[in-house]
Amino acid sequence: MKKSSVARRYAKALLELLDPGSVGPTRTALTALGTALTESTQLQHVLASPAFSLDEKSGVLTALGQQAGCPRVGLNFLSQLVKTNRALFLPEIAQAFGEFADRSKGTQHVEIRSAAPLDSVMQESLKAKLKSSLKREVDVALRVDPTLVAGIQIHIGSTVYDSSVRNRLDTMQSLLMRE
Repeated sequence: MKKSSVARRYAKALLELLDPGSVGPTRTALTALGTALTESTQLQHVLASPAFSLDEKSGVLTALGQQAGCPRVGLNFLSQLVKTNRALFLPEIAQAFGEFADRSKGTQHVEIRSAAPLDSVMQESLKAKLKSSLKREVDVALRVDPTLVAGIQIHIGSTVYDSSVRNRLDTMQSLLMRE
């Protein structure tokens, strides 16, 4: 079974268990835990190793969840992930949970990467155009990525709109390599 489909099922189940007031703190905690798991090989080792008992693994994950401000339902969810051997799916579950949470409140998360910082007028213009195109509220995250050289990339879910110079250079290089 694919990791992404498992992550979506778990994320959707968690969202259905939560009351609306707990969605935000749970999302924040899951994102923090997903990032910690991605960045920490020690945490990955603890959760994957048979040398640690389920109680030890669950204790580590729920302690981290408490530090991240996860509500009680979320902590129980983390324990369940350990019991079902799905704790290593946490980064994907966090991402899917964020998408479901946005969809439930009618918001679309959009990431805009630009080669240089965008001024406030450009930011507002892009946000207004995205809101109009998507016909829903947008939650825009701005990132500066100097490797783009110039231009922007817009990430909407799994779709990427790329008008960067880096993309055009890469396209030209692949065309030249074929000839």
